[in-house]
This record gives sequence, structure tokens and C-alpha cells, in this order.
Amino acid sequence: MKLKIAIQKSGRLYDDSVGLLKECGIEFNNSMNKLKTEAFNFPLEIFFLRDDDIPQYVADKVADIGIVGENVVVETQKEVKVLERLGFGKCKLSIALPKDKKYGGIKSLDGKRIATSYTNILTAFLKKNKIKAEIHEISGSVEIAPGIGLADAICDLVSSGSTLFSNGLREVETVMKSEALLIGNPLLSKQEQAIVNKFIFRIQAVRKAGKNKYILLNAPNKNLDKIISLIPGMKSPTILPLAEKGWSSVHSVVEEDIFWEVIEKLKDNGAQGILVVPIEKMVL
Repeated sequence: MKLKIAIQKSGRLYDDSVGLLKECGIEFNNSMNKLKTEAFNFPLEIFFLRDDDIPQYVADKVADIGIVGENVVVETQKEVKVLERLGFGKCKLSIALPKDKKYGGIKSLDGKRIATSYTNILTAFLKKNKIKAEIHEISGSVEIAPGIGLADAICDLVSSGSTLFSNGLREVETVMKSEALLIGNPLLSKQEQAIVNKFIFRIQAVRKAGKNKYILLNAPNKNLDKIISLIPGMKSPTILPLAEKGWSSVHSVVEEDIFWEVIEKLKDNGAQGILVVPIEKMVL
């Protein structure tokens, strides 16, 4: 049995989706001209599709699972299950106005014309905030709408903000935050779910490794307790005596988010010869 996964054939999530599969040890031929391929070493068929179509394919079980943006899942409103948040492809769906237009808060959107490709999400957002606005659905190039007089504002995805800036727009309201999700059909068989569980296990090992660094250092024994408290590791650090009396070698794991703060504290407590190594996989 092979599990079927749908990923973007092009676009902002393609590279990260393919990269994740390969980091999970799944080997396949990802020629840009192929719409379907099979993994060589994992029971997986890979479909390359338009991102907007992925929730529908998963809901209809043409694909068993898929990698797609949260914004697409919410907008399409298909019957799919979120299996894992993947941490890449982060962006915001935001409302933006021309730079020269004053913004007096969300209530100032009352009566305005807003162009978007995300009519369902925007409708729900306006309803929640009791705003009555006219929504113009546009399938692409939403940023041009205010400039040609089609709309007063837009609601679109924002990553760096450079596209808004180049079109004379500024972000004024965040409608929702989005990232890539692994979604699945709610009615997977036991065999299919078993393969999904193996896949998610690999994803979690890869993601956990990316958030941590392996650290090796020499520590004075008199400060060993304090240094161990700074880098407790997954369970506890490995401590080995050095040839030089009064010193030990400490091996542990540190989270990348607090890495520099921890390094400074380690040095303040006499740690020397600090080596930091990336972790390829991390299985807890």
C-alpha cells in the first residue's frame, strides 16, 4: 500500500515542502514537468498540484494527505483534518490601504470596497467585527485594485511587505496568521494511518532537530552544577572527566531560541572551548 500526498507544484510552499520530504529521508524524482511521482524508499506517491486544489483532493480522498497553507484550508472550507503544523510558509492575511489614505481603525472600513481572493475569510472577519463593506473577488494581482479604482482597500497575503510597498500600499489590519499545514482525509484506514504516523514521526524529528543545537564545552568542576542547570538537555547532560584535574567535558542540547543568552551565561560561569554543532535528526 502507498500513501498519496499532494504538495504544491510551484509557488511559495513548493521548495520547503520538497525539502521537508527529503529531510525526512524520502527519496524521489521531483522533475518540474512531473505531476506525479513515487518515493523510492517510503510507501508514498506524490502529486504536484495547485495549492487551491489540495484541500479538495484530500477531502475527496484522491490524495490521503497534503501540505498546504492554513489560509487555503480555511478559505476552501473542505472537510479535512489538520495533522501537523509545519512551521514554514509563515505569512499573514492582511487588509491594506493606499499609503496616502488615512486609517482611523477598523470601523473606518465601513462602506469601503475591499478586493480579495479570500472572500470567505474576509466575510467572516468583517462579520465578527460588525463591518459592512463591499467585497470584490479577484483571482490574482489584488494589489492593483486600488490603483485602478476597483477598490478602496485589499485583503491579501503578506510575507515581507515588499509587494505592498512597491504598489503604494500599507498594511492596517491582520485578518489571520497562516503557516503550512499537513492535512489529511478524516477517514483514513488503519493501514493508511499507520503510514501517516511514521511520516509525522519523521517530520517531528526533523523539526525538533532544527530548533536545537548540540553543544560541547569544558567546564570547571566547581561550577559544574550551575552549568548543568543552564543546559539540562533532553534528559540530562553527558559529563566526562578531562585529563586536566578539576575540569570536565559537558555534552548537551540547547534550544536555538535561547542559544546566545545561554552561551553568555555559560561563559560567565567559566565554560571554555564551547563547540556548537547542528543536529540533523532528533528522536525523543
